[in-house]
Amino acid sequence: MGNASIALPAVIGTVAAAESPPEGPHFGAANYAVLVVYLIALLAMGAYFSRREKTTDDFFLAGRRVPWWAAGLSIFGTGLSAITYMAIPAKAYATDWVFILSSFAPILFIPVVTAFYIPFYRRLQVTTAYEYLERRFNLRARLFASAYFILFQFGRMAIVLYIPAVALSTVTGLNLYACILAMGVLATAYTVLGGIEAVIWTDVLQVIVLMGGAVLSLALIALKVDSGIGGVIAVGAEHGKFHTFDWSWDYATAAVWVVVIGSLLSAVMPNTADQSVVQRYLTTRNERSARRAAWTSALMGIPTAFLFFFLGTALFVFYTVYPERLAEDTQALAVLPFFIMAEVPVGISGLLIAGIFAASMSSVDSGMNAVSTAFTTDFYRRFRPRRREKHYLVVARTATLAAGAVGTAVAVAVAQYSASSMLDLFFEIMGLFGGSLAGLFVLGIFTRRANADGALIGAGLSAVAVYLVKTYTSVHFFLYAGVGLAVCVGAGYLTSLAQPWRRKDVRGLSVHAMPSED
Repeated sequence: MGNASIALPAVIGTVAAAESPPEGPHFGAANYAVLVVYLIALLAMGAYFSRREKTTDDFFLAGRRVPWWAAGLSIFGTGLSAITYMAIPAKAYATDWVFILSSFAPILFIPVVTAFYIPFYRRLQVTTAYEYLERRFNLRARLFASAYFILFQFGRMAIVLYIPAVALSTVTGLNLYACILAMGVLATAYTVLGGIEAVIWTDVLQVIVLMGGAVLSLALIALKVDSGIGGVIAVGAEHGKFHTFDWSWDYATAAVWVVVIGSLLSAVMPNTADQSVVQRYLTTRNERSARRAAWTSALMGIPTAFLFFFLGTALFVFYTVYPERLAEDTQALAVLPFFIMAEVPVGISGLLIAGIFAASMSSVDSGMNAVSTAFTTDFYRRFRPRRREKHYLVVARTATLAAGAVGTAVAVAVAQYSASSMLDLFFEIMGLFGGSLAGLFVLGIFTRRANADGALIGAGLSAVAVYLVKTYTSVHFFLYAGVGLAVCVGAGYLTSLAQPWRRKDVRGLSVHAMPSED
C-alpha cells in the first residue's frame, strides 16, 4: 500500500525495541535452504535484466516497456514494505480498526494524479519529477527538491532495513546485523545489475509471495479456531477489535475526520513528488498505461488493508484461544513472523520469512534506483552534459552502489541506538518536509502566479510550521502533512503575489495551459 504506513508511528515506536529473542521456534536447515534459494532467485533476475540495460533510459525507465499491471504492482509493492506487512496486523492485534479508513485515501486522490500529474510528467518527457520544477520555477527549486528526496530516502532505507531485521532476529534467532547486511547487500546487487526493470519485476514476485503468505496465515488460523472465520469474528467482536469509527471532533485523536482528511493530504507527497513512485509512471508505454498503473496500486490498497487488519484480529483471537502458544513478552510487531515460524509448515514458513526479507528489499531497491536517478539526472548530468551515454550508465550504477552502501551503513548505525527514538526522529523529518515537497508541485501545476522565490519561501515556512505544531500542540500526526501542504501553498502563493515582477511564461507548465499529449 503506497500509503499503508499509516500505523507505523503509533505501532513501531512502542513495540519495535525487543531486547532479546523469546523462547520460540528455530529457523532450521530447511528454512535456511528456502531463504537462500529465494534470495539467489532475486539475484538471478537482476543478472537477467542487466543484459537489457544499454542506456540510462533502460536503467532508469526500463526503455518504457513495462506493462501497466507490473508497474502498478511495483508501486504497490514499494509501499508494502516489511514494516507495513508486520505493523498493520500488529496495530489490529494490539488495538482495533480505526486506522483502516486511511486506506481509502489513495482512491480519493488518484483521479487528481491521473488527470494532472501524470500528463505533466509524461508529456514533458522528464526522467525525474524535479526536472519539472526547474522548467516551472528555476534550477534552485529543482536542486532543493531533489536533494531533499535523496536525504529522505537514505533515512527511509535505513528504517525499512532496520525495523524488520529486529523483528526477524527476535523470532528466528538470526543475527540482527546479518539480517541488515543480507538485505542491504542483496538489494544493492540486483538493483545495480538490472536497474528499474529488475526492481519492478522482483517487486511483482515479492507482492505475490507476501499476499499469499497473509492469506495462508489467515487460513491456518481459521482451521485452528472453533467455527473458523465465524469464530474469529465472534471473539474479535466480543473484545471490541472491529471498532472503526471514532466520531470525536478532537483533533488530537484518530477521529474519523482526522484520519480521512489527514491521510488524504498525506497521500499527495508519495503519489506526486516521490521519485520512486513517479518513476513507475514513466516506465510504461504510454499515458493510458501510466494511469492504469496508478489505479492498480490504489485499488489494491483497500482489499489488502482489510486482509491485514483482519489478519491482525485473527492473530489476537488465536493467541487468546491458545495463550500458551505465544512466547512470553513477544512484541506486537513480531507476532506475525512468530506465528509464521511456529504454526506454518517448515519450508513454507521459510518462504514466507524470505518474503518478509524481500519486502524490505522491495522498498530499499526502489529507493536506491530513485536516488541514483535523481543524482545522475538532477546533479551529475545537469552540470556535466554532453558525455557519452555509456559514461552516464557507469555513473548511474556507481550511484546505485553508493546509495545501497549508505542506506545499509545508516541502518547498521541505527541499530546501535534506541529504535523508538530513531523512529520518532524519522517521522518528525517526514512530517517537516513531506508537505513542503508536495506543495512545490501544487504551486507549480495549479497556479500561474507562483514564482521560484515564493515557492521556496513557502517550503521553508511549511517546515517551520509543522515543527511548531508538532512541538507545541497536541495535533494528531495524521494532520502534519496537511498543515505543511497548506502553509507551503498559502505562503508560497501570497509571497509570489507580492513579487509581480518575477512572473514568467508558464504556458505548457500549468493546468491553465496543459502540455500537448505525446
